[in-house]
Amino acid sequence: MMPGRKLSVSEPVLMRQPVMSERRVSLLGGLFVAIGPISMALYTPAMPEIVSSFGTSDTLVKFTLTSYFGGFACAQLVAGPVSDAVGRRPVMFGFLGIYVLASMLCFFSTTIEMLILSRFLQGVGASAGVAISRAIVRDLYTGEQSSRIMNLIGIILAVGPALSPTLGGLILISLGWRAIFLFMLGAAILTLLLTVLSMKETVRPPLARISLGGQLRAYGRLLTNGHFMTTSVIIGGSVGAIYTQATFLPFILMDRVGLTPSQFGIAMLFQSGSFFLGSLAMRYLMKRTSAYKLVFPGMMLILAGSAAMLLQLFVEPSLLTVMLPVSIYVFGIAFVMPAISIAALAPFASEAGAASALLGFVQMGSGLLGGSVGALFGNPTLAMAILVPAMGAISYGAYRTYLSNPHIVEPEPRSDVMSAPPIGRSLFRD
Repeated sequence: MMPGRKLSVSEPVLMRQPVMSERRVSLLGGLFVAIGPISMALYTPAMPEIVSSFGTSDTLVKFTLTSYFGGFACAQLVAGPVSDAVGRRPVMFGFLGIYVLASMLCFFSTTIEMLILSRFLQGVGASAGVAISRAIVRDLYTGEQSSRIMNLIGIILAVGPALSPTLGGLILISLGWRAIFLFMLGAAILTLLLTVLSMKETVRPPLARISLGGQLRAYGRLLTNGHFMTTSVIIGGSVGAIYTQATFLPFILMDRVGLTPSQFGIAMLFQSGSFFLGSLAMRYLMKRTSAYKLVFPGMMLILAGSAAMLLQLFVEPSLLTVMLPVSIYVFGIAFVMPAISIAALAPFASEAGAASALLGFVQMGSGLLGGSVGALFGNPTLAMAILVPAMGAISYGAYRTYLSNPHIVEPEPRSDVMSAPPIGRSLFRD
């Protein structure tokens, strides 16, 4: 904490004994974060089938994924600051309730337009998990402890999406695409039950802070803080690329490569399995060095995966030419996310929910933007080969900016800037 800084009454409950252990925060955080990707990964094998079921176009079915991204990205901007004001628990309850309702609407959808709207609401319901999980970590832990928790959340996060496409393909074959939403409904109810039983409140909120003006001021402070924006672009460019390519992969692998829905689910193990292995490697290496020092090799892997992805411009797509570059890319993301996520939130203790929400918005919003731009290409292989490497390059550019400026709070603070003023109002020094 900076000298002379006054604590807000909404300051996180920082105690000698945190109200939840590292393990509990990791498990709950992993569960909350996984809702979003699982809802996407379970669904993607069904997209070609939904085209036939509703007698509609690929473009409209892709829009069910885009609308999910839109709800997920935008609703975080409400969930985060509201959780700063009223507490993490009630916001998590409320948004899980929206998710439950939306899953039922998806199951009963009779038109593609109704499914698009229902998927948007489902994205809204899933959005709080990302914002609140990171905010809880920031509320209770700092430094390398935070990085360890974020790493374990990443490991848990990898398992759900790793199994989801395969499970989604099997449900599709045996029970039809509507049953996928029943599975999501059951998972949401289980998550809600575990939240009631296990989650403790981590902030003491002043209810008077709930106002549109207060939220806008909080976001204004974040948007004009160079430290926050630089770290957010690092995350948005790297992780956002994964959400961007989710729009293209079902049509590349099933329509161009010729995989069946169940084979597509197995093929996605290249992506989620690589992230899982990267997270395990990260956990091992963190015992010997800081998470912050592992960001650079992670960025190099992202650039290597981006370069390999460009080869799709010159060869006919196959399972290996598509998924091997993806595997390299996401292996690198596992090295980048823990330290940079914690670095982004570290200076904002009293606004952790808002900061986490805006970080998630940049992450998901970049994926939404990339997917929307890719839809204009017409050719999903071309779109992926151009857009994903471009996002990797943007992430690396932001990382270079990050390294070239002093930062007052990092997982491994630099001694020469510990007493310097924080970066703000610019991406460069004041």
